[in-house]
Amino acid sequence: MSKYKLLVVLLMGVFLVDSCSENDLELSNPNQLSPDTFFSNESQVQSAVNAAYANLQPFGLYGRLMFYMMDNMSHENAGNSQQEGDKVTFADFTFDSSNNQIFDYWDGCYRGINKANFVIANSDRINEISEGALSTVRKQKFIGEARFLRAYYYWLLVNRFGGVPIRTGGADDLAEGSPRSTKAEVINLIIEDLTYASENLLSKSNEDNGRATKGAAQAFLGKVLLYEEEYALALDAFQAMSGYDLETDYYDNFKEETEHGIESIFEVEYDIALGTDAKWDSSVSGSGPNHATFRGQDYGVLNWFNVYPSDDLVAEFEPGDNRFQGSFYVPGDTYNNGQNTFVASDFAENGGNVRSVAWKKYQNYYKQTDEASESGINVKIIRYSDVLLMMAECENEVGTQANAIGYINRVRARAGLANLPLTLSKAQVFDAIVHERKVELNGEQVRFDDMIRWGIVASELADTNFQSGKHELWPIPDREISSNANLSAADQNPGY
Repeated sequence: MSKYKLLVVLLMGVFLVDSCSENDLELSNPNQLSPDTFFSNESQVQSAVNAAYANLQPFGLYGRLMFYMMDNMSHENAGNSQQEGDKVTFADFTFDSSNNQIFDYWDGCYRGINKANFVIANSDRINEISEGALSTVRKQKFIGEARFLRAYYYWLLVNRFGGVPIRTGGADDLAEGSPRSTKAEVINLIIEDLTYASENLLSKSNEDNGRATKGAAQAFLGKVLLYEEEYALALDAFQAMSGYDLETDYYDNFKEETEHGIESIFEVEYDIALGTDAKWDSSVSGSGPNHATFRGQDYGVLNWFNVYPSDDLVAEFEPGDNRFQGSFYVPGDTYNNGQNTFVASDFAENGGNVRSVAWKKYQNYYKQTDEASESGINVKIIRYSDVLLMMAECENEVGTQANAIGYINRVRARAGLANLPLTLSKAQVFDAIVHERKVELNGEQVRFDDMIRWGIVASELADTNFQSGKHELWPIPDREISSNANLSAADQNPGY
């Protein structure tokens, strides 16, 4: 399938990056670019919206740090000796408020929020564009994209930090920095934005690949409501979705040629043909060509091989589950279009230990022999199998176990596994959901948050340095507290 990749207009990208101070994000004001002279046609509106997508790409988020942070904390990863020390801190839970990676995550999210706010705060100006130059439907869908992206950036923040400063781009934003809002206030803003987006975005069939759609907004709205234990409302949001199904082949979700398939709901776009020159020097800004992710190189058994699937994750798979071969390589597997075969010595780390399994998801070995430090495979943020399992969770909580089991069995059937019986109890269905999400979504940065919301994180990570009451959240970065006049040490998360 041909793929549409978002191209950010350089003028917009440069301006909106410069509007964010590297050391003091909260002092920025994206509205200093005059909307009276800028928002006058569809091209300008679209370029402003495109700029808000760009912050998902750099290595401060999905380009590199996101998968290390989340897969290491969930212990779906085990680390080889060559893994960099700053990545090990997430597996060991030894990070603190001075951690540069955590600041990059924070900074990258707020830069994305500022760019989305530039669009949202100028909605009136956008709506003043003549109907002939930009239809009402497209005006609302562009504003809906900005609100979807703002919601998603806040979602990334609220799950890692709890309550955070809210900035909406309006006159009420303080020049000296915003105070910390409660988690509930952030969640309310996210729900408000996603509700608007779900009502105004275009369907997947009517939208360019790579852009937020109605289905994506509905899926994320359902996910947020599920996390808030609003199960009936979450189910309503999920059931409003249409046009999605499971890929016949599980592995098609993780290859470049099969991006934006029927199972894909929202992806972060990469395409090395569009340029990768900024991949190492724009960790949070989103400026310049950032169309490469490092996951292939970092996780690649023939390349850096910094991490490999943990024994606990590998042991979770049932015999005959074809998701195992769609997720991992083992000696004897072929690669490079079947022309080469992995041998045991390929699985040796720098320290000499030979591993029995390596990551296959998002690797380019299926078509080549080397990752070459750059990958253009899009990162799936949410897939329909994830939605089916969340629907199962909602049905189980509202007391319709048979419906829940039906959703689980749809996912298991694709994996080549037998159906679960319809007579399972609520507790048994919950256990089945925990298992299915662990294997179906392995290495997709969802396991850690699942464990937290289910209340099982302390027991699941009992043999690690995880501390209950502390490591569910990250520390607010020191640089944010020192630069934001409305934050102090008293606002820091417990234990830091």
